[in-house]
Amino acid sequence: MFAAATLAILVTMGLALIRAFRGPTVYDRILAVNMFGTKTVLFIAVFGFLTGRPDFLDIALAYALINFISTVAVLKFFAYGDLDNTAATPDEGEDG
Repeated sequence: MFAAATLAILVTMGLALIRAFRGPTVYDRILAVNMFGTKTVLFIAVFGFLTGRPDFLDIALAYALINFISTVAVLKFFAYGDLDNTAATPDEGEDG
């Protein structure tokens, strides 16, 4: 049963990669990469369960945190143009 779940996770990872390469907008591609990262976390956790190594769950949790932080950073980069834009917000115009 868990082997079927692993296969299903691999199929959805492939579909996420297709969307990441063929996405019509940048935000669709970022969402697909985030989904790929989430499925990778699930894959690592299920694989650790299948092989009897519960320490893989720690690796999966660390990867989930890295995936979340990197997604937020990439979205901020595309919204502001850089990662250190503390002078203005998108609601404020140049006139302030």
